[in-house]
Amino acid sequence: MIRHIVMWKFRPGTEAEQEQFLSGLRALQGVVPQLLQSEVARNVGARNYDAVLVSEFNSLEDLEAYKNDPRHKAVSALCKSIREDRVAVDYEVL
Repeated sequence: MIRHIVMWKFRPGTEAEQEQFLSGLRALQGVVPQLLQSEVARNVGARNYDAVLVSEFNSLEDLEAYKNDPRHKAVSALCKSIREDRVAVDYEVL
């Protein structure tokens, strides 16, 4: 099992724009078959990231397929203007 962790800081933007982006991430659960489960949290971590997405996959191949899925790419582009580029990305093998 692979746990993929992505953390973001938001640029100044409205709360509605931020929530639209996070809702889009949550909506991928059950839609993209490679994504086993995911959780989106707000304002967490020692550096107080604005958003943290933790996703689980069966393999690195499934993770790569998810990243290349058009639905995932659409969500990533959805509110690109209100978030910084990924602040941190990590994964762990369970």
